[in-house]
Amino acid sequence: MDTASSGADSYPTPPPSPQHDSGPVPTTPTSDPDSMDATPQAWASNSRNGHNHEVSIFLAATESFSKKNTNCTIQESLDRFAPLMAESRRRGFPVRAYISVALGCPFEGPDTDPHKVADLAVKLLEMGADEISVADTTGMGTAPATKQLLRTLKEAGVRNDDLAMHFHDTFGQALINTMVSLDHGIRAFDSAVGGLGGCPYSPGATGNVATEDLVYTLHSLGAKTGVDLDEVSRIGGWITGEIGKGNGSSAGRATLSRLRRDAGET
Repeated sequence: MDTASSGADSYPTPPPSPQHDSGPVPTTPTSDPDSMDATPQAWASNSRNGHNHEVSIFLAATESFSKKNTNCTIQESLDRFAPLMAESRRRGFPVRAYISVALGCPFEGPDTDPHKVADLAVKLLEMGADEISVADTTGMGTAPATKQLLRTLKEAGVRNDDLAMHFHDTFGQALINTMVSLDHGIRAFDSAVGGLGGCPYSPGATGNVATEDLVYTLHSLGAKTGVDLDEVSRIGGWITGEIGKGNGSSAGRATLSRLRRDAGET
């Protein structure tokens, strides 16, 4: 799937620097409503190469993170994304909205108000988002906090089918929080092979929950994921080696060791 991202995690231009915090910095060509028709490359045909296309937008649940990450307030983010979302829907592109620091902020602490997250999710759905990815960007989230957040989202009228959960594993809680979310009825989760990832404005935060660990856990519960653990472990081992990063997946490393043994390698 081809995804055009606008906001926090994908930068065609550098994110706003704390040393140069004097004004707005553009995110993507498509985030500027005046440039929508002037940048056809950003609105490639939905049928080109037989690919589907999705637009991803990134907002924050705290004002401090929003200002540091995208150099604007939460409301300014919503205002900027409104025409982009409308144009995406007009062109038939689904929109996925990410809410960063939903379970803890590096600037405001671990107690992000779940009602603010729920309010933002409701607004984004009303604006036309097809799915909301609720992100524990810092990895500060705990099982009790995750339960409370999911309850608050439900009370606000946000359906499980409208949600995905996005956990980072900084404090080793990503799989625990995944289990909490599964018990709540969530069935969509973001992950990264080898546990890759991070956030430039969350020092010390590790990557997403490892895809290999997530798949191993889901398979142990009898879930049908359609993902081949051996193959995704090979991919995780390859890409972490290519970029010189440690493989952050316990299940991935164990699977690779088994595959080497099965192949007669030491």
